[in-house]
Amino acid sequence: VQLQASGGGLVQAGGSLRLSCAASGRTFSSYSLGWFRQSQGKEREFVAAITWARDKTYYSTPVKGRFTISKDNSRKAVFLQMNNLKPEDTAVYYCAAILGDFYDGTWSQQGTYDYWGQGTQVTVSS
Repeated sequence: VQLQASGGGLVQAGGSLRLSCAASGRTFSSYSLGWFRQSQGKEREFVAAITWARDKTYYSTPVKGRFTISKDNSRKAVFLQMNNLKPEDTAVYYCAAILGDFYDGTWSQQGTYDYWGQGTQVTVSS
C-alpha cells in the first residue's frame, strides 16, 4: 500500500486541523493505521492508531482528548482530527500502516508498521 498524507498547515493555538492520509491498494480495509509526529531535533513519536476493524483506537497521553483518529474504508483514507492545538503539537506528521491487527501494545512502536507516507507539516503559533 502507498500512503499520501495531507492537510497540514499553520494554525493558531486553540485552533483545529484535520489531517488526511490517502491509500492506494485494494485491501485497505485490512490495514491497521497509525499517526506519528516528529518535532525538530526530537525523535519520531507515536500519536494515534486505529485497528483494521475500527473497533479500537489508541492515543498518546499528550493528545488524548484533543485528537481523534478515524478510518474510512470506502474512501481508503485515515484521518486525524486535531482540536485545541498547542504550540507543542508543531511537528511533521506521518501516517503508517500494517496489514492486519496489532499485537498487544505494539501500536505505538514505529517498527510495527510496514508502510509509511511522506510527512505533512503542522505548525501551531502561540
